[in-house]
Amino acid sequence: MSTLSLAVRDSSTMLRRNLLHARRYPSLTLNLLLTPIMLLLLFVYVFGDVMSAGLGGRADRSAYIAYLVPGLLLMTIGSATVGTAVSVSTDMSEGIIARFRTMAIHRGSVLVGHVVGSVVQSVAGVVLVGAVAVAIGFRSTDATALEWLAAFGLLVLFALALTWIAVGMGLVSPNAEAASNNAMPMILLPLLSSAFVPVDAMPGWFRPVAEYQPFTPAIETLRGLLLGTEIGHNGWLALAWCAGLAVLGHLWSARTFDRDPR
Repeated sequence: MSTLSLAVRDSSTMLRRNLLHARRYPSLTLNLLLTPIMLLLLFVYVFGDVMSAGLGGRADRSAYIAYLVPGLLLMTIGSATVGTAVSVSTDMSEGIIARFRTMAIHRGSVLVGHVVGSVVQSVAGVVLVGAVAVAIGFRSTDATALEWLAAFGLLVLFALALTWIAVGMGLVSPNAEAASNNAMPMILLPLLSSAFVPVDAMPGWFRPVAEYQPFTPAIETLRGLLLGTEIGHNGWLALAWCAGLAVLGHLWSARTFDRDPR
């Protein structure tokens, strides 16, 4: 069997293993998904009129739903990757990785299984949150089929990039609790972005923090694709962030994984 065939076979096995774990122990995934869903319902039904009045000059909850959903879709991805960091750290600390190292399997298949499984779960979470958003009034009538495809591609790329970073966090964490804490920026950064209010509405000293971080360009690009707003330079910035984080996370994870197991 060729090296490529071995890598594909073993990666598929590890992917199936991680998906079975997610199915058998769904509590972590569900808890992480509840955060963006609760924020969606909170900001729409409790703060929706006030926030929309601040954005457009008059209370229009439907307009604020449209503004809010792209940011929460990306926040869903950030929340899902926290579970990936916890899962990787659990594997490292409980000894299963040491067992895998003694077996005749492709070395990188363990990480690939975690990454692909996390991306699949992230996309499933995005679909779930998107379905809730549609149920409460989100509409994207102006987006073409190509723009929907581009939006989906951006979500997958963003999930891939954040997942590799989460895998690295899980590998360097001594236990699952530490991994969960180390991955908290994945949830906190969307709160400091343009997900809930425009960057222009923020204090001047805080705007660079919100503008030059990974989530804001991706959110603005997703809004442009789904709602027809101006994308400008945000599209290139979003792709650059995705590529940079994916490469950085992959190199970090691979080098950390190649060290002696804990």
